[in-house]
Amino acid sequence: MDSHSRKHTLSAAGVLVAMGIIYGDIGTSPIYTLRFIVGHRAVSEELILGGLSLVFWTLTIITTIKYVYLALSADNKGEGGIFALYALVRKYRAGWVIFPAIIGCCTLIADGFMTPAMSVTSAVEGIKTLMPSITDQTIITIVIIILVALFIFQQFGSSVVGKTFGPVMLVWFVFIGAIGAYHLSFNIAVLKAINPVYGADLLIKYPGGFWILGAIFLCTTGAEAMYSDLGHCGKSNIRLGWGFVKICLLLSYFGQGAWLLSSFEGKPLGETIPFFSMIPDWILIFGVVIATMATVIASQALISGTFTLVNEAMKLKLWPATRVRYPSQMKGQIYIPAINWILMFGCILVVIFFKKSDDMQAAYGLAITVNMLMTSALLVYYFATVKKSTIRSSGLAIVFFSIEGAFLVSNLSKFSHGGWFSAAIALVFFLMMFILLRARELRDRHTEFVDLKHYVPMIQDLQADASIPREATNLVYMAVADSKRYIDSNIIYSIFKKRPKKADVYWFVHVDTVDSPYSSKYSVDTIVPKKCFFVRIKLGFKADHRVNLLFAKILHDMAENAEIDLVSHYDSLRKHSMPADFKFVMLHSLASVDSEISSFDNVIIQGYRFIKRHSLSTEEMYGLELANVEVETVPIMVGPAAKVRIKREKEELEREKELKYHGHIN
Repeated sequence: MDSHSRKHTLSAAGVLVAMGIIYGDIGTSPIYTLRFIVGHRAVSEELILGGLSLVFWTLTIITTIKYVYLALSADNKGEGGIFALYALVRKYRAGWVIFPAIIGCCTLIADGFMTPAMSVTSAVEGIKTLMPSITDQTIITIVIIILVALFIFQQFGSSVVGKTFGPVMLVWFVFIGAIGAYHLSFNIAVLKAINPVYGADLLIKYPGGFWILGAIFLCTTGAEAMYSDLGHCGKSNIRLGWGFVKICLLLSYFGQGAWLLSSFEGKPLGETIPFFSMIPDWILIFGVVIATMATVIASQALISGTFTLVNEAMKLKLWPATRVRYPSQMKGQIYIPAINWILMFGCILVVIFFKKSDDMQAAYGLAITVNMLMTSALLVYYFATVKKSTIRSSGLAIVFFSIEGAFLVSNLSKFSHGGWFSAAIALVFFLMMFILLRARELRDRHTEFVDLKHYVPMIQDLQADASIPREATNLVYMAVADSKRYIDSNIIYSIFKKRPKKADVYWFVHVDTVDSPYSSKYSVDTIVPKKCFFVRIKLGFKADHRVNLLFAKILHDMAENAEIDLVSHYDSLRKHSMPADFKFVMLHSLASVDSEISSFDNVIIQGYRFIKRHSLSTEEMYGLELANVEVETVPIMVGPAAKVRIKREKEELEREKELKYHGHIN
């Protein structure tokens, strides 16, 4: 049984791991959701029962039915998330499916700027209930210290501390469930809010009731993690864990509702935070500490999820090449320094700019609503094409587009109050990913491929030509072409048309990202025995893409099969059994200055060049920075050749004829 199948086994340990990884964001929502539902309004039975009804049905329809049941059923060999879903449906050649995947990725990253700031601030604000005299500036300072410590910690990996996440979150859920049940016991009548009529009445009859949906939506933020972290825990563990988590969440929400009706009916909340105010004084300090720990764990899970998401986007060539580190041996543990520090400064900026969780919630939720709509679009397409269930896909489209569309419209009211912040972040990342996508399409469209068999005799002649010095014993080219029959014209240009590159062995290596998440396979086609090979490496979008290590393993396998000789071909080195030398040639396509292109394509090309200048080089991305690498720039025509006109002057022509004539006479 491999590591991936083990993760899918239902067990108490698996459920506990899910507690620590998956439910942090949605599990800390009771700290602020009901408080923002009430807002500056006076507490009333209509508002509280309507709000609780909408919370219950949102957690049931969006979280339970959509994510826990439907989305977890749309797994890609045990893996979930927006890119796993995209990989499932892209084989059906629907070009539009890339856009929901990109938008979903961008909005999730934008959410990564908001969630840690929002969650930690809302928990630390609980100190006000404990110490009313504490200043807002002190709260901000404490929050920033916690966030800085959290992001600095990322580079060391979370595998050790991660083992404590599950037990801490288990204590958290038991705590909020118990406090909620205690207050619910004094007013059991609030359970009638399960009747959806109360929610409908709030939306239709209560003044401005529809716009309360923006606050209601906060109860389900984090539901996406149940799908995106599927590979870490397995669907059985997630589904069983969610049953327990949902009960604890509902007890907390309904307990808060009962407490609000008994303590604040007819009055506004003011500065009161219901979640902390209903905790008995003798245990309040524990409540603040465990809430802060829970929000830190929620933030940790989101940061790790963002690393995974960006890593997948890089492998699909939808994100600029960025350095990735592996801080521990734990499967899936990655650390992306650039993303870590960008997120840290973004979160600190959110805390400094918005100051209070009340103001942060105005920016929170808009991006994640868009993300949920993108997931719904891909799920509907998945059930329509992969499962060939038209009735189910039509029902999904009607239900989820209606509900999530209503949430989106309601959240749009937040745009001017701070929603623009997360929208702007998502837009910047979308433009970057769109430029990379469009630039790759331009390159693929205009990269020419030639029949390799026409050049085999030339390769053999070049290898036998004693007048040309040897470039390297083994010359390795990274090829765009994915078959042994056709090869990039750029490679032929580099070998023959620039400066002839003679080698004893030529290698053409193509790396293909496939839809199976952890696939790691290769095939070798012999073009000329022991002299020229085409290697195709197939890697999943979650597999390790360190090409240098993979290529070394392939060479070792081939040497064991006597297909190649890995001992140096130089006589002086061969007698000492020194290994053969390898040289990698990296070809960078550059739009030819002779091309005539549209203004739009020119913007794409300039944007692409800017991104490439500020991202990791191809050789570093493949782990070849310590190898013998030569980088070449090869022009490609991305449009029709520019038309030029020039005319030879007649007088000059006549003069040349006259000079030739006199020279002939002499």
